[in-house]
Amino acid sequence: MIAFDTARHALGVAQMDATHREFAILAAELAAADDARFPALYAELLAHTRAHFAAEDAQMRASRFPAIGEHSNEHQRVLGELTAFNRGVQAGRLQLARAYARESLPGWFDLHLATMDAALAAHLKRVGTTA
Repeated sequence: MIAFDTARHALGVAQMDATHREFAILAAELAAADDARFPALYAELLAHTRAHFAAEDAQMRASRFPAIGEHSNEHQRVLGELTAFNRGVQAGRLQLARAYARESLPGWFDLHLATMDAALAAHLKRVGTTA
């Protein structure tokens, strides 16, 4: 399960840290949800992730982040996976989406924050756009 650990996940950019904390809370709730709550929580996580990635993509464009291509492509890949699993969730097939939430998202979250988001945060601090 995903748990936001300030020592490990905080990047020192308030907006990013708040969004990542919200993502972690939603993902943990989703992983623990019963079948009745799972579809609504999945839809909430998907909507949150779309907004989260759109905000980061806008920050990258506005600050002229050099690695925008790789970072944006990763956002699109994960959104594609979430969207594909959502079709099953909406049809009442929860097993694959539940496994994805429990087994794939936590590792992806840790790696993405430690690499791509850490690089973006360092860039935003360097160019002075951390608001």
